[in-house]
Amino acid sequence: MTLDLLRFTTAGSVDDGKSTLIGRLLYDSKQVFDDQLAHVAEASERRGGEGTLDLALLTDGLRAEREQGITIDVAYRYFATPRRRFIIADCPGHQQYTRNMVTGASTADVSVVLLDARRGVLEQSKRHAFISALLGIPEMVVAVNKMDLVDYSEDRYAELRAEFEGYAEKLDGVKTITYIPLSALNGDNVVTRSAQMPWYDGPVLLDHLENVEVAYDHPGEKPARFPVQWVVRPSNGDGDYRGYAGQLASGALRRGEEIAVVPSGGRSRIAAIDTFDGQLEEASAPMSFTLRLEDELDISRGELICHPDEAPSVGRELRADICWMATDLLRPGGKYLLKHTSRTVTAVIDGLEDLLDTHSLERIEAPTEMGLNDIGRARLRTSAPLAFDPYSSNRRTGSFILIDESTNATVAAGMIAQDASTARAD
Repeated sequence: MTLDLLRFTTAGSVDDGKSTLIGRLLYDSKQVFDDQLAHVAEASERRGGEGTLDLALLTDGLRAEREQGITIDVAYRYFATPRRRFIIADCPGHQQYTRNMVTGASTADVSVVLLDARRGVLEQSKRHAFISALLGIPEMVVAVNKMDLVDYSEDRYAELRAEFEGYAEKLDGVKTITYIPLSALNGDNVVTRSAQMPWYDGPVLLDHLENVEVAYDHPGEKPARFPVQWVVRPSNGDGDYRGYAGQLASGALRRGEEIAVVPSGGRSRIAAIDTFDGQLEEASAPMSFTLRLEDELDISRGELICHPDEAPSVGRELRADICWMATDLLRPGGKYLLKHTSRTVTAVIDGLEDLLDTHSLERIEAPTEMGLNDIGRARLRTSAPLAFDPYSSNRRTGSFILIDESTNATVAAGMIAQDASTARAD
C-alpha cells in the first residue's frame, strides 16, 4: 500500500525554534540515522552543548547557518510514519530571507507557524502567516513554542491564542487553524503528549500531521490542465508519430475525449496516452506522459490542452499579487520575463494598485514602487496571450514568476487575482 504524501512548512519569526522543532520531530519519531546523530552530537559539543543535542543542526546544513545559529536557506527533510509520508520545508525567519520562505511554502499543504511563548505574536510571525494564506495553504497549525520558559502556563497560552485569533480573522484562504502548545527543546506535545500541560486535551503535532485531511485540494479534482512542454518527433524515422509531452497540472484526461488547445485554438480528440510503461486509458494529475491526437494541429511548447467546456481564461492583461524578491525596486514600466507553466513571455508592469501592510492587513493605495519582501497588487501586460486560472482555484495555472532579463535571476513570485478572468483576450 502506498502512503499518501503531506508537504508542510515551518514559518514564523527568527529564534522561534523552527529548526529545533523539525529536529525534535525527526529525532523522537526515530527518523535520524546513527551517523547523523553522531555528527550532531559532535557539533553540539563544539558549540558548548555540555552533553545536550542541538537538534536544529539536523536541518541547518549551510556552514553560515551553523556558525550564526540561524536558518538562511530552505532546508527540505523527508520522513515517513506508518500512516503517512512527509516532506518538510524548514523556512528562515529573518525578514531579509522572506523570499526563501515564499519558495519553501509554495507547494505546502500545511503551514506550521511558530510563536515564542515569551515574545508573543511578532510582526514577522504575522507576515509569514499572511504569506501562507496568500499562497493558498489550506491548513495552518499555530505552535506556541518554548512553553517550558513560561512554566507551561495555561493563561499565557490562552493569551497568545486569543491574540493570534484576532489577527487570523482577517486572513483569507486558510480553512482551518489548529493551536498546539509545545516545547521543541524538551519534546512536549511534539511526538508524545506532555505531562507538563494536563490542561491541554488537543492533538500533539505529529498526530495532527498524520491525520489532517487535505484531500479537498487534490489536483485530480480540478478541471484538466495540460501545459505542453515538448513536441515529440522521434529521430528514428517514424514520420507519422507526433506527440505532446508534459505533466498534467490538474484534472484527468481519457482516451477518446474531445480536447481544446489554448490560446491558439483548435479541437481534436485524444488518440493515445503514451507513457514509458505503455499506453493508458486515463491519466490524472500529476502524471507525466505524451498525448497523441486524432487531428494534426499546430501546437507548440507553452500551449495548454483542456476540456472545451472547462477552458481557462485567455488574455494578455493580468492583475496579480506580487511577492517582490529583489533588492532592485519594482516600478511601473518595468519589463521582465514572465514564466507561467511551460510558457515564457515578456511582461511589462502597467501599474501598482496597492501595497499590503502584513502587520495590520491594511492596503496602502497607489504606491510608486515595491522593495525587497514587499507584497502588493500589480497590473501586468504580456507580449503574448496566456491561458490561466485564478490562483485561488488552481495554484499551478494561477501562479508565475518574474525573471530579470539581464541577470536571469528570479525577482518575484506572482499569484493571479480572483478577478483576473476579466482580463481582455487579444
